[in-house]
Amino acid sequence: MKKFRLMVPLVIGLATVLVTGQNATQNDRDAEIRKIDLAEAEAILRNDAPAAAAFYDEDIVVNNPRYTVTNGKQALMALIKNGSIHYTSFVREIEKIRFQGDMAIVMGKETVKPDGNTPGAGQTLLRRYTNIWMQKNGKWLLIARHANNICNS
Repeated sequence: MKKFRLMVPLVIGLATVLVTGQNATQNDRDAEIRKIDLAEAEAILRNDAPAAAAFYDEDIVVNNPRYTVTNGKQALMALIKNGSIHYTSFVREIEKIRFQGDMAIVMGKETVKPDGNTPGAGQTLLRRYTNIWMQKNGKWLLIARHANNICNS
């Protein structure tokens, strides 16, 4: 009976360490993706095509709020460079991050103020978005994105 009483605290102590370790790892992964997802939005706001390009996979696909699908990094970069994607304000709010293997799915909302040739220029637009990031060769790359404008209610 004494052995049983001595082992219970050890098992509980070990379980506590394992749970804490898992939470720390999850929190680290969340923080890393959060930082990357927000940095990508910042690069777009600054209209910094080279900085933005570093976040995208060559085969990225974007279902965009212009109601078209943009296929590939080159096509996406052309939209940034020609001013079709340009904002005076871009606020991204992450609401959920979910990991699935080597992928991270990020969902939330965006408030943007398009400028120049961007559809909706001069307006404040609210969007829902989903970004899908994949870890490739030790680096997180955006492989897919869906963003759509929502109506104010």
